[in-house]
Amino acid sequence: MKSHTSPVELAAPAREAPTTRLQGTQSVRVLMVEDDEQVAGSVRQGLMREGFMVDVAGDGLEGLELALQTVYSVMIMDIMLPGMSGLEVLQRLRDLGINTPILILSGMSDVGDRVAGLQMGGDDYLVKPFAFSELLARIESLLRRAQATQEPLQLNVSDLLMDLLSRRVYRGTEEIILQPQEFSLLEYLVRNRGQVVTRAQILQQVWGYDFSPKTNLVEVHICRLREKLERPDKPRLLTTIRGVGYMLTEDARSP
Repeated sequence: MKSHTSPVELAAPAREAPTTRLQGTQSVRVLMVEDDEQVAGSVRQGLMREGFMVDVAGDGLEGLELALQTVYSVMIMDIMLPGMSGLEVLQRLRDLGINTPILILSGMSDVGDRVAGLQMGGDDYLVKPFAFSELLARIESLLRRAQATQEPLQLNVSDLLMDLLSRRVYRGTEEIILQPQEFSLLEYLVRNRGQVVTRAQILQQVWGYDFSPKTNLVEVHICRLREKLERPDKPRLLTTIRGVGYMLTEDARSP
């Protein structure tokens, strides 16, 4: 029977220097498939504090759907899931040629269970209960391993360059120092370049659902990004669409 007894020890507050983390990673988007809301919420909160974008699915079918719709850098997969087991999801993904690194979470600690999960295509296996610090270390290890066989991934708009391997940002030759959530917000805007994204969409995708609709987080971080990114002699990148949201383009104009 599945246990729901505090299986996660949360990490200390996020480190302040994101540029020294995740060297050699492919991207920063994580899918967690876990039906235990306490576990999912704790892990999601911790990973988002570290600067990751995190999607959570509460059952195997939803997890499979998300995995087929979105490119993730790593997946965290519980085994005992409603709808479709984690091992079934894992096998389906591997059968479809999706080779995203997958970290299996399970309360089953027998050697046979661990071997079965790895033989099905899992890349690592972590037994509950676990410390968040160990989960984070294993994710970073999987990302480094995946990057070793892939080309670095970069995003750019105009002269803005985002290196998702080193989590560094440049305008031309000038490096722009961003905090983890600022980097995540900018990545979301760049990935949706040319499209208006609403405040609600940003709150959901960058911060999750744990914030009041009255929060000014989006406005504060947009303001900080403008202060750090905009230069008088360079094209404007970010504009506000009044009453709607924000848009990042190669040369943003005031509406």
